[in-house]
Amino acid sequence: MPDGFIPRREERPVARNVLGGVLLPCSMAPLTGWFRDGCCNTGESDTGLHTICVEMTAEFLAFSQERGNDLSTPRPEYEFPGLKPGDRWCLCAARWEEARRAGKAPRVVLAATHEATLLVADIAHLRAHATA
Repeated sequence: MPDGFIPRREERPVARNVLGGVLLPCSMAPLTGWFRDGCCNTGESDTGLHTICVEMTAEFLAFSQERGNDLSTPRPEYEFPGLKPGDRWCLCAARWEEARRAGKAPRVVLAATHEATLLVADIAHLRAHATA
């Protein structure tokens, strides 16, 4: 490489949210996202489509546990702190839709919810559950 040469970084497309804007972070504490980058980004390895930024509720945490996915208990071996009501988290789109149909869906942070969510959930349903 010649002196002063700076390799060009590969440009990646900017992730978009369900409102059509730039995807905003969901949570840094607890650190969330499929890639643990604080955002509900997705990729080929994310077969569960963890793209909906939600605010956890006790009702949803109980619902998820009843379905075999305990999100409340810390799992240090996975660097998972366990969630409590009020925590924001990138949730699996199909689980959110299941909870919505059961009347247990947590509130959605639209600006932090990835546009890929629209493959699973209707924007009208997401808006109806949006945080203020």
